[in-house]
Amino acid sequence: MSTSTSLPVSAVALDVHPLLSERWSTRAFDPDHVLEAETAGRLLEAARWSPSASNTQPWRFAVALRGTPEHDVLFGTLMGFNQAWAGNASALVLVAAERVTPEGKTLRWADLDAGQAVAHLTVQAAAEGLVVHTLGGIEVDAIRAAYEIPDGVEPLVVVAVGRQGDLETLDETVRARELTRARRPLSELLLPLRGASA
Repeated sequence: MSTSTSLPVSAVALDVHPLLSERWSTRAFDPDHVLEAETAGRLLEAARWSPSASNTQPWRFAVALRGTPEHDVLFGTLMGFNQAWAGNASALVLVAAERVTPEGKTLRWADLDAGQAVAHLTVQAAAEGLVVHTLGGIEVDAIRAAYEIPDGVEPLVVVAVGRQGDLETLDETVRARELTRARRPLSELLLPLRGASA
């Protein structure tokens, strides 16, 4: 377990790999860090090898490195609160899911599989010494206007990727969200059989 005072980490109930237990969805990114193209490629490769139902691989991505026109466009689709901090991330990654194939088949599991791909990207990023924060606050219509998104494909989230920055650079409201990390106990997450005794 990390004991760094710059990145608080809560204890977990059971031992799991540090890449998972020490993962942190930071909002404090190092504005000087540059994400190399090769590193970005490894993150996407990790996502590409994620499992998917019937090997349908419904995830779709668009990568925007900070300082590029592509980044300006994708950053502009973030909702206001997210724009207050996500601009310092080294890259933004748009994640979409093919919910309906060109043949008209509905992929009920597409969002889950895209989420698994993001999880693989997140773990690879942790192995590279990077941090990731997934943002749901996006303007979907603006994304559709900016990107050539086929019918049946739905934009889901934007993932901010970079190196951990200084928490003190965040404004007070944003920084307060960095200082707690809590998870519900497993007892609240397990679904009982209908009619089973408590």
